[in-house]
Amino acid sequence: MIGQTAGGAALYQAMSSLGHAAESGYQGPARLSRARPGASVVVLGAGLAGMLAAVELRNAGYQVSVLEYQGRAGGRCWTLRGGDRYTELDGTTQDVGFAKGNYLNPGPWRVPHHHHAMMDLYRRYGVQLEPFNQVNHSAYVHHSQAFGGKPQRFHHISSDMRGHVTELLSKATRQGALDEAVTTEDREKLLAGLQSWGALDKDYRYIASLHSSEFRGFARAPGAGLMPQALASTPIDLHTLLQSNLWKHIGMENMQEFQTTIFQPVGGMDMLAQAMARDLGPLIQYHAKVSKVEQSENTVTVHYSDARRPGSLRKLSADWCVCTIPASILSQMELQVGSAMRAGIDSLPYASSNKIGLEFKRRFWEEDERIYGGISYTDLPIRQISYPSTGYMRPGPAVLLGAYTMEDNGSYRFASLTPRERIRMALEYGSQIHPQYLKEFKTGVAVAWHRVPWIQGCFGAWSDALRAQHYEAMAQVDGRIVLAGEHLSYLPAWQEGAVLSSLDAIQRLHAKALSA
Repeated sequence: MIGQTAGGAALYQAMSSLGHAAESGYQGPARLSRARPGASVVVLGAGLAGMLAAVELRNAGYQVSVLEYQGRAGGRCWTLRGGDRYTELDGTTQDVGFAKGNYLNPGPWRVPHHHHAMMDLYRRYGVQLEPFNQVNHSAYVHHSQAFGGKPQRFHHISSDMRGHVTELLSKATRQGALDEAVTTEDREKLLAGLQSWGALDKDYRYIASLHSSEFRGFARAPGAGLMPQALASTPIDLHTLLQSNLWKHIGMENMQEFQTTIFQPVGGMDMLAQAMARDLGPLIQYHAKVSKVEQSENTVTVHYSDARRPGSLRKLSADWCVCTIPASILSQMELQVGSAMRAGIDSLPYASSNKIGLEFKRRFWEEDERIYGGISYTDLPIRQISYPSTGYMRPGPAVLLGAYTMEDNGSYRFASLTPRERIRMALEYGSQIHPQYLKEFKTGVAVAWHRVPWIQGCFGAWSDALRAQHYEAMAQVDGRIVLAGEHLSYLPAWQEGAVLSSLDAIQRLHAKALSA
């Protein structure tokens, strides 16, 4: 529906937001020849794109300096832990009160196995990974207007939808409706496949039976000894199932971005950023607020100040510049580039997104509902509840992702509220799925990306028209300056897009530097 209504770019953006984007085009690490003696580069931004550029150019022999606005490296590769303090654009400050070992990843939170550049970096820096539980068939799918607002288990909806569809298809096949599409031999194999895949009985019906219950779950599970015998569960009828709209959520497990194995770094998403920052060491200058970038025929000069002491103006010059500052911020700065690049920077909007981390006194989703990791989906404004994929069955407090909104009315509504109000709303909505919320709540933190000072948005939200008009110009080496980041990739919102953009940018910049 998105594609038909708003075009291919909107469809791709929605797919990217939901994790349905294409596989990485990574072809291996950069292989740069040696730089000219004394050649220098200034890198703006110490996110993953900036740090990777700095590492590869340093290794090639450039004199590298990195200017970073924040007091930490990583950019959107960010983890909030107990004791951290985060201040929004309007000065509102949140002190994170999570228990030791608990955290929230406000930005990236998972890495698909086929994001090859990211996997290479984890291997290169020795960052330990663990599985991220994307699809949990015991998690919930929920619609406020279906089943009296009661959440349903994923495996009930998934199995019943598959069962009913295979029953209909087998009926059409047996009635000869597909005779023009399949041969006689294929017809028999198709029927056998449908019977197996859909848990149909000998008459190709999807009904309550012990066999179908092996897929959707039992009303009473099999036991042992003199325990009561297993009792089959009753499938949801097709009309009710279709009207519930819950089937919208059950196809995600088949999309490539959600296929196992998906990973997360042990201890928080920023583990890679920390390792890369240690590698670069004193090459990174923190709290450097860039205000102007100018270039001449032979040099690039960056004007900046100490973000903690306004008015402390400084300059840094280098032969070349790799700029990974997001376009949302770059559009507010003086940048001496051509009109085509400038127009692209000024035209690129940034998507809205919110994440709310809620810490509870105990893992009630595990203890009470037997949900171990995975995501529950809902039509409520919180959209998703993601359960931690680590620390299973540990006693004491744990953090779940209580809301993850992306580019919808609910997302802008959350962003308009104070952090306290966002947390209150997340608890109110979440309690419709988990009644334990209010009793078990301990503390929380809310990040609205349009209110994050160093980006003021989540990711570059290209449309087809904008990309056709501006993307190529923004990706060029403009004099002595080249831009990089997820906003200059076809994998927007993913770390893979950022590092691929960085690798492409530095190789083209290096080629120009050698030929200059």
